[in-house]
Amino acid sequence: MRALRITLILFVILGGLFVLADRVAVGFAEDEAAGRIKSTEGLATTPDVSIGGFPFLTQVVGGELDDVKIGIKNYEASTGGTGSSAGTIRIDDLSAEMRGVAFNGGYSSATAGSATGSASISYAELLKAAKSEPARVAPGFTAEVVSLSDGGNGKIKVTVSVTGPVKVPPVSVLSSVTVSGDTVKVHADSLPKLGVQLAEGRIRSITDFQQKIEQLPGGIKLDSVQAAPDGVEITVKGSNVRLVG
Repeated sequence: MRALRITLILFVILGGLFVLADRVAVGFAEDEAAGRIKSTEGLATTPDVSIGGFPFLTQVVGGELDDVKIGIKNYEASTGGTGSSAGTIRIDDLSAEMRGVAFNGGYSSATAGSATGSASISYAELLKAAKSEPARVAPGFTAEVVSLSDGGNGKIKVTVSVTGPVKVPPVSVLSSVTVSGDTVKVHADSLPKLGVQLAEGRIRSITDFQQKIEQLPGGIKLDSVQAAPDGVEITVKGSNVRLVG
C-alpha cells in the first residue's frame, strides 16, 4: 500500500509538472506567434493569439495545431487603388479562428487549412464611402448622404440632406447591405423623396454606394454582411490561410 501511495503521488506530481510545462510552452508560442503576425501584416499593435487544444506539446511534435484564435484591433484594410487613389478603411475588431495550422520546424511559416471569423466596421467609417462632393440634383440644389445608422431588421438607415434656395428637410431611406466578392454594397430598398424631380438613376447615384475591402490578414475573404446597432458585422472565411511566412 505504501509503495502504491508513493507511486500515485509521483504520478500526480509528474502530471502536474507536465501540465505546467505545457502551459508555459503554449504561452511562449502565443507570444511568439503574435509578434510574427504583427511583423508579417505590418500591424500597429500586437494581435491577441490563443492556441487551443491540449496538450500543446504533442501538437508541436506533430507539426500541426488544432485551433488558433487571432484578434486584431483597429486593422487598416486596403480599399484598393494605387498612388493618390489608394486608401484604407478601419476595421474596429477583426477576429478569426484557424483550424489545422501546419508550421515548419523553425516557426518561420504557418498555414491554416481553414479559417472563419468576423469583422466590424462602424457606420462613421463606412460613411466615408458614401460621402464625396455634394451632388447637383437640380439648379441650385445639391444632395449628399450625411449619416448612416441601424434601421432595424438588418437594414441600414441612410439619411440624405438636400441644400438649396428652398429649405428641404433631411430624408431617410432603408437600405440593404450585401457582399459581392471583396466589396460591401449598400442599395436603397425604395427611393427617397428629395423634394425635386429626379430620375431613379440620379437618386441612386446619391443613396447607393459600395466599399471595397482588400488585403485582409492571411488572404481571408469577405463572406456575408449585416447591419448591427453600431455598424456592419461582416463574416470572413478562407482556406490555406497563410499566417506567417
